[in-house]
Amino acid sequence: MKKDIEIPEVKDVHVAAVKVFNEEFEAYEWNVYLINDTGAPLEMVLIVSKGFDKKRETSLMRHKIEVLPSKSFAKVEYLQDDVLQLNNEFKVTYFQGSKMMEKTFLFKPNTIKESTSAEIPIIPEKGILAK
Repeated sequence: MKKDIEIPEVKDVHVAAVKVFNEEFEAYEWNVYLINDTGAPLEMVLIVSKGFDKKRETSLMRHKIEVLPSKSFAKVEYLQDDVLQLNNEFKVTYFQGSKMMEKTFLFKPNTIKESTSAEIPIIPEKGILAK
């Protein structure tokens, strides 16, 4: 029965866009990070991302992180300036203890910009949290 199925709520796990300086290319660029602000490690993290709007869609990107320790973060991918105009969706699935957790994070079009940057958990830079 549906009432017997427990769907755990994801808490203190975030996806954030942060503008950082790339020394190799000597330019600032937006990167997406997965933040684990929980008291336990995230294991077998799978992330599927894509950009889309009514007319366009990017190819799917798939990422895997074996273990993301408690109170830490990991870079997921670089965001090209062209995709900032699209919805950017990140589906995150992982195990925490014996439970499988899942949440979809979304950056709406044109919300990733320096003027909306704010303090974010764990990362010592300003950034934008996905909803």
